[in-house]
Amino acid sequence: MPQEGSGGSRSARRKNRNTGEDSTPKRILVIGGTNFIGRLLVPELLHRGHEVHILHRKSRHPFSKRVHNLAADRNDAAAVRKAVGSVRFDAVYDNVYDWEHGTTAAQVEATAQIFDGKVGRYVFMSSVAAYGDGLNHHEGDALAPDDHPNPYARNKAMSERALFRMHQRTGFPVVTLRPPFIYGPDNPYYREAFFWDRFRAGRPVILPSEGHRLMQFVYVKDLVELAVKALELRNAAGHAFNTANPRAITQHELLLDLARVAGVKEPHLVSIPRDLIQRAGGQAFGSHKLYFGDYFDVPAITQIVTKAQRMLAFKPTDFETGLKATYRWYLKHRAFPKPDFSFEDELLARFSTLIPAPRSA
Repeated sequence: MPQEGSGGSRSARRKNRNTGEDSTPKRILVIGGTNFIGRLLVPELLHRGHEVHILHRKSRHPFSKRVHNLAADRNDAAAVRKAVGSVRFDAVYDNVYDWEHGTTAAQVEATAQIFDGKVGRYVFMSSVAAYGDGLNHHEGDALAPDDHPNPYARNKAMSERALFRMHQRTGFPVVTLRPPFIYGPDNPYYREAFFWDRFRAGRPVILPSEGHRLMQFVYVKDLVELAVKALELRNAAGHAFNTANPRAITQHELLLDLARVAGVKEPHLVSIPRDLIQRAGGQAFGSHKLYFGDYFDVPAITQIVTKAQRMLAFKPTDFETGLKATYRWYLKHRAFPKPDFSFEDELLARFSTLIPAPRSA
């Protein structure tokens, strides 16, 4: 176990005064480092010479022995405090959200308070959902109210408010990132793979209400790069950053893009009104009655990313380029169970003869 203190010696300090970046080797804690974002973030931090610890519920992690393991439930601040002990960190990444029970603002704040006055940067992974709804949001726009009906949006918005209150009161060095849909290799959610499974099986794909809802994406590797820059940029503390590919696309355009990278020239898309799908039992998330991937058919929220482009030199990966890399990973790993098409067959039998299929662009 390392001794209390900073992860980097003075002789190892490397600061670029022209860019305001600090690449000093640091002792870093990643809360929730084993899934999707963390699987890329942890190796990147190691590559940059940092000492990395991860905190999660398990006694082991999938990384090398260079990564220190701390076991605790991030929703239990007392357990986190005990796991951390006397170790002091230069930076903390708070990446994890408990999808089963939710992670409330009180739980986020209780964890953050463990490090108040003892850390140089606290990077919180928020979400575009923190805005609640609406298009073309800037970072200064109001976040979702405390009584917002979506618990995820409510928790993210309230967590940000709590963290920025700490910043105002004590100078707590928080940075928040607000990604939209994250895509890329190792995605644990049945999203891109949902459609590729169907395209490769030669099946029709359901498009809810002709697919006019807007969607916005960020490539996971771009998000990791931004997370690292949020650590290194000295004047980033106290800021929130929208983190997305600037181009918002419709659901229909998404399916055409997904089909194209899979080599499907004429995808068979069948439009069924959303209200009919939902009345038949269709679910947007975590159900055997999925019809458009995990949590993909939700009200549109989009954002403007000029602040990240200006302050963090954000240069998003071209969407098709990122999808091609994701498709290669999908073909190699096949990480999801064999798909069940029974609910879609029911929808198609009941409704597709009534609704004309949209033509590919």
